[in-house]
Amino acid sequence: MVCVYEQVCGGCPFRNLGETEYRQRKIQTFKKIIENINQKDIPLGKPIFINDGVRRRTEFSFEKKRGNLIMGFNARQTHDIVDIKSCLLLEKRLNDLMADIRLFLEDLCKVTILKKEKGGKKCSSCVQKGQIFLTACANGIDISLETSDDAQLEHRLLIADFLNEHDGIIRFSWKNSKGYSEIIAQKAVPYVNIADIKVNIPSATFLQASDESEKALIDLVLKYAENIEGNIADLFCGIGTFSYPLAKNIKNKITAADSSEELLREFKKNINLNTIPNIKVIKRNLFKYPLQNEELKNFSLVVFDPPRAGAFSQVKALAELEEKPQKIVAVSCNPHTFVNDANVLIAGGYHVMEITMVDQFNYSNHTELVALFELN
Repeated sequence: MVCVYEQVCGGCPFRNLGETEYRQRKIQTFKKIIENINQKDIPLGKPIFINDGVRRRTEFSFEKKRGNLIMGFNARQTHDIVDIKSCLLLEKRLNDLMADIRLFLEDLCKVTILKKEKGGKKCSSCVQKGQIFLTACANGIDISLETSDDAQLEHRLLIADFLNEHDGIIRFSWKNSKGYSEIIAQKAVPYVNIADIKVNIPSATFLQASDESEKALIDLVLKYAENIEGNIADLFCGIGTFSYPLAKNIKNKITAADSSEELLREFKKNINLNTIPNIKVIKRNLFKYPLQNEELKNFSLVVFDPPRAGAFSQVKALAELEEKPQKIVAVSCNPHTFVNDANVLIAGGYHVMEITMVDQFNYSNHTELVALFELN
């Protein structure tokens, strides 16, 4: 599908290619990376491609320049903002809201803020730039604004009026440069459905890019976890994307670990709200302090889904175990770091049974994958 911004916007560098050519190129690039795994004849599952028009979360940059508001994505290979009116990637609810978001930001940037300078003098200024995060949840749109300034009374009144004028927006948060995030107005707690479970989410939290890609990843994890029951570790668990479906089998006992206190706090609340008895949540920096030895004893399956840096410390600990889990399922958003992790597991006695590519970031350089490892 032709995009009017494809020559300048950095979000979709391969948008100029036809769909067939793009997909063939993506598959060939993926295969080339996977060739660096130290195993011959790696079975590849059927690639999964996610279409346009389903992206449920996005981040726009905005800036007031020469009296005009610019809102959009970064230009290709620069930090300049490409002013856009709509995006082919986004689901309809987000595109429909863009014009009103722009008008709201124009009003927001007109609000005068009094600041104290060194020496106690006060000066006036306005919000000049920032980011605005939109998430299309099951029950409405969640918005989070991030800027260097603190929210003033007039900002809060503007936000309250904005929510009152838009039935589809259910929460608006403000995050300043010090990292402090505050819910300014809220009609309802935003939630998503994961494996038919209602999961409340923190503001501007990480989610898989779309419902479709999330379902594809979950389906692959469940497929690779087939015939496994008992103790399961879900490492780098986030909001519990894989814990919830794995816990549907009451014979499974899930230990979910992550380092984000905010995510885990909400995860625990959701477990209690949904009365799920077989998920235990632990806080752990798995990069510095991976689970090992007795902590991983008697696990039948380990699932891990790390950030782009990969999970080297954790897979090293898994590879060195005397009693290893029979299966490991790896979810990765970076095939390059996945190759490193895979080679550590292979050296530790595992065999790659299948790898499936999931292209949830259409026309981009990014590729997701799910892989199954089994002990030799």
